[in-house]
Amino acid sequence: MPTPPTVLRRALAEVAPYRRGVAWGGAAAAVWAVWVSGPGWATPAVVVAAVASVALFVIDARTHRLPDAVTYPTVAVVAALLLLAALAGGTWDAALRGLIGALALGGGYLVLHLVHRAGLGLGDVKLAVLLGLVTAWFGWAELWATALLPFLLGGLVAIALLVTRRASRTTALAFGPYMLGGAALALTAARVISIA
Repeated sequence: MPTPPTVLRRALAEVAPYRRGVAWGGAAAAVWAVWVSGPGWATPAVVVAAVASVALFVIDARTHRLPDAVTYPTVAVVAALLLLAALAGGTWDAALRGLIGALALGGGYLVLHLVHRAGLGLGDVKLAVLLGLVTAWFGWAELWATALLPFLLGGLVAIALLVTRRASRTTALAFGPYMLGGAALALTAARVISIA
């Protein structure tokens, strides 16, 4: 089993080629995460997930990869922080919902991967676990939106690229950015509704 310094080194090696974009995007994502989470006991988990999501977004958009070196530690740290949030705030219902969300969204993406391996990679499945964990913590509506919005966003972009002849029906598109964008939209909408 890799030691924490080894895990950190691997994650930093994946991010290093894109460090400037990840640094700027990560700073903005951290501010957004504090706002979208309340702030509250879950804020540290949401900040970690948001900053890591920026790295995953940039890497996937550039390379069509969602590296395990970033995804695995992020899921572990976010899960631990949400467990601490449940202990501190007594929000065991949110913790259970987060666990169910992680299993449900990850399981759904796994089925899609097994049905059409060329369409969704295992990296997308692992990312779905993270997104299900975080969004379901806030509610079932957020989880459902996170499940549906990536396909809507990806479909609209694919149609636009086809219409403008910037892509063909065989062009591969990285799906991670749409997953991350869908989750961000779901949490943002929930926050706006809660303060309206």
